[in-house]
Amino acid sequence: MISFSSFYQQIADSNLQHWLETLPSLLGEWQREHKHGNLPKWEKVLNKLHYPEADSLDLVDSVTIGSGRQLAAGQQEKLENLLRLFQPWRKGPYHIHGIHIDTEWRSDWKWDRVKPHIAPLTNRTVLDVGCGSGYHMWRMLGAGAKRVVGIDPSPLFLCQFEAVKRLAGQQHPVHLLPLGIEALPPLDAFDTVFSMGVLYHRRSPIDHLLQLRDQLRTGGELVLETLVIDGDENAVLVPQDRYGKMNNVWFIPSVAALILWLEKCDFTDVRCVDVDMTSLAEQRRTDWMPNESLVDYLDPNDVSRTVEGYPAPKRATIIAVKNQPNHDLI
Repeated sequence: MISFSSFYQQIADSNLQHWLETLPSLLGEWQREHKHGNLPKWEKVLNKLHYPEADSLDLVDSVTIGSGRQLAAGQQEKLENLLRLFQPWRKGPYHIHGIHIDTEWRSDWKWDRVKPHIAPLTNRTVLDVGCGSGYHMWRMLGAGAKRVVGIDPSPLFLCQFEAVKRLAGQQHPVHLLPLGIEALPPLDAFDTVFSMGVLYHRRSPIDHLLQLRDQLRTGGELVLETLVIDGDENAVLVPQDRYGKMNNVWFIPSVAALILWLEKCDFTDVRCVDVDMTSLAEQRRTDWMPNESLVDYLDPNDVSRTVEGYPAPKRATIIAVKNQPNHDLI
């Protein structure tokens, strides 16, 4: 069974210690709920990941664990077969003991767009909301973060993260908790909070922004990346049914509307630092993610539109700073 005891120990003497009042019971409940699903099967795979400590680790320019020279061909093949049991791999890529996990998303491209605009992460405590398998968490650690905590309720993402962590070395201060942000109390403790690719999945985007604000210390930085449309501060797309075949897309605002939302939620110094169309090279089907991908979500006769006729995915990155709370919004 995946254990969170080391995380409890690490935050016991930190500014996150009050989280221990609710966290163990929440995670215990999560484990009981997944007792009869795929989690036990994936945990058995994790228990087979006994490999020597990697002879090298690069988290600055990539997520590369091991030079590829440590394992014999048979060992490498066995490791690859084990890692493939966690398919589909969506966020990455990872390079592990010479194995290239070619994920659906080139998440390194997103990181390269975001990183130049954020406050330096050196010695900062970071929260990554909707972190997926944790790719960006490793890059945050490589950028100097003191501690990185990711939350995502998916058991598959948790097991993918645990697989990478066991191969990278358990001592690294990076942890994934299988929770949604609605399960977090107002912690007011993180120096930087990331929410990338989450907002449009929330039924109440304003509540999501307030939840993000409540995790930051005053003066802390929010890094928000989400789908946007063109238009003024009143422009918001509400898909009638699906968007890009996704049935859980609720609100896609313009950049101007998103900035207004953040300002109404007591964020200051709100600015858009990047707008980028999602390309067919950045999100695509691979040998490690053989399911449908972006090309299947777009109109085959007009890739500027989704199959439903909406504008094709465009993503913006917004940076904002938490101001003193306005209790009228709480």
